[in-house]
Amino acid sequence: MRPAAAARGMVVAVLLVTFGAAAAAAAAAPAPAPALVLRRAAPLTGLERLHELDRARFAKKNGVAVFGLQGLPGIYYVFVTLGSPPKEYSLQFDTGSDLMWVSCSSCSTCPQINSLGIPLEFYSPNSSSTSSNISCSDDRCKDAIKEGYSVCQTSDSPNTNQCGYEVAYAEASTSGYYVSDTIYFDTMMPKENEQAGSPSASASVLFGCSNSRSRDLQTDGIVGFGKSAPSVILQLNSQGVSPKAFSHCLTSSDDGGGIVVLGKVVESGLVFTPLVQSQPRYNLNMKSIDVNGKKVRINSSLFTTSNTRGTFVDSGTSLSYLADGVYEPVISAIDNAVPQSIRAFSNNGQLCYIVPSRRFVFPTSSSCASHC
Repeated sequence: MRPAAAARGMVVAVLLVTFGAAAAAAAAAPAPAPALVLRRAAPLTGLERLHELDRARFAKKNGVAVFGLQGLPGIYYVFVTLGSPPKEYSLQFDTGSDLMWVSCSSCSTCPQINSLGIPLEFYSPNSSSTSSNISCSDDRCKDAIKEGYSVCQTSDSPNTNQCGYEVAYAEASTSGYYVSDTIYFDTMMPKENEQAGSPSASASVLFGCSNSRSRDLQTDGIVGFGKSAPSVILQLNSQGVSPKAFSHCLTSSDDGGGIVVLGKVVESGLVFTPLVQSQPRYNLNMKSIDVNGKKVRINSSLFTTSNTRGTFVDSGTSLSYLADGVYEPVISAIDNAVPQSIRAFSNNGQLCYIVPSRRFVFPTSSSCASHC
């Protein structure tokens, strides 16, 4: 699906929670589940910066919107505990990418603080008794190479057998080498004699130790929850730590945030739709769009899913976007549904409304999405 023009993001952003709620997958019986608390960074003001970053992300993905993380409205991060002794790191949570990486202590050019003035943490492989390097002959390195997330050093390199990586995002980039270490999780539904929030789950995972990173990122690294290797969710599933599914549930508070559960969430009132298994991202088959309880008249062929277009759920995209031919009738329907008492105006070509509160009320449903 092509992103709409820059002036088309304001009203569509309101639809984001509804799209997320519709992405729930089939539920399973309750069980103790590893979990991470989901947080949201303080929002920036103005839409132009969001449009600028989104346009750059889309350009990197051949017209398909993918990627983007914390430090902007609607962008989330989690605290992940790694190593022995355990140390906590803030990682941007992204369902649109697969690699997990953390700034490495050997990085001399990495920023020490982010743009908000918060000190950044660095992972030291030599300080963790459970850390080990990953060689090019390791199966996990070979799997990452297939997905384009790994490179091996040339024969004239001093670290010939070291499995490395280079990743370029639209607004950031990083490179380094892979290590394996222990990751710890809290428990959302603890077993008997366990306290909720205790780090009762752990596993050994492969992740990147970054020797170079962009200064635009606001956290210590990124944790990718995509569908391909070396995604953390696939690594944990291969070890029996979690099912091949995860759920992210968002709160309705002004601060945002929520929780990421490694498994399926059982809750009444969820709306279910299957994911498109043939696609590399979390695509779903959009059928129609309702505004104020009425179906908007849209050519159904515009919702077709293929390798170059379609609808997908991504925790990292700042705004929601609709294709040409979809956007116009949806905006028209929204404008017709807004009471005359609410003032509408144009701001740099963006349709805006003045309302007495910043809080929008959506139809009753749980803002919880499961990915299987």
